[in-house]
Amino acid sequence: MKKVSTDKAPKAIGPYSQAIISNNLLFISGQIPINPNTGTIEKDDIESQARQCFINIKGILNEVNLDFNNVIKTTVFLKDIKDFNIFNQIYDEYFISKPARSLVEVSNLPKNAKIEIEVIAEV
Repeated sequence: MKKVSTDKAPKAIGPYSQAIISNNLLFISGQIPINPNTGTIEKDDIESQARQCFINIKGILNEVNLDFNNVIKTTVFLKDIKDFNIFNQIYDEYFISKPARSLVEVSNLPKNAKIEIEVIAEV
């Protein structure tokens, strides 16, 4: 097992790693839309927050020479399921390969984010 860490994504806000490689799989912890340069969630709309989550995920993927085509599974947590269609449009821009996905509405997320995304990628 190998820990992955990069300054291209926010530092963990709890006792966990940004990502772990195990058995040729990369497990990226849930990414909320924190800008790693400022340490804050800068915008309140779902589009901006989703894009920031993907920027954070890309930073971690790139740290181990991977990209979105290596992703085999995503899990998405939305604070409001009404954002489903808007999120899908943005998601489609990043995932040409169409990995498996789960998406659920949750009552709350850390730092009052509207979205959190975790991924599993093949190394």
